[in-house]
Amino acid sequence: MAVIRTFLLVCFALLVSACTGVPKGIEPVKGLNVDRYLGTWYEIARLDHSFEDGLSRVSAEYELQDDGSIKVTNRGYDAEAGDWSVADGRAVFVDGPDTGHLKVSFFGPFYSSYIVFGLDEAGYEYAYVTGYNRDYLWFLSRTPDVSAEALANFRERARAEGFNLDQLILVDQSPVPGQ
Repeated sequence: MAVIRTFLLVCFALLVSACTGVPKGIEPVKGLNVDRYLGTWYEIARLDHSFEDGLSRVSAEYELQDDGSIKVTNRGYDAEAGDWSVADGRAVFVDGPDTGHLKVSFFGPFYSSYIVFGLDEAGYEYAYVTGYNRDYLWFLSRTPDVSAEALANFRERARAEGFNLDQLILVDQSPVPGQ
């Protein structure tokens, strides 16, 4: 019985750690300034997933907590429901606060990777983010609109890093009518 329990614990640990790893070949940014990264980011483009299905006007708010973790508040507008969807989570640094590799949880003890692999280090205006594999990709900006050049730079970098952009969604950031 102890062998089975140990085996199950090892399998569970491997599963959980796989979700907080870094895709092969992706390098998290170094020299991250947490204070400059905090605040509001708008989702410009993404590879879609069920947890964001149908959402537009998506933004994320990052707020430093007393324990060094980051409170994450994601918001997106669900036009079909005519309402805002809000998810609160918690992120912690994996390799220290100066490296863009965090693990984030919206569901209790279960974490997944949040990896900043590209960042406008001069102005902290743009960030390229992935998860534990290349099925997850986001282009974030401090403003809801970006230039064609900024979007082209993102696409070029994402392709160079091995992301398949066939299913890339450009997120509608226009104001919600009537609000």
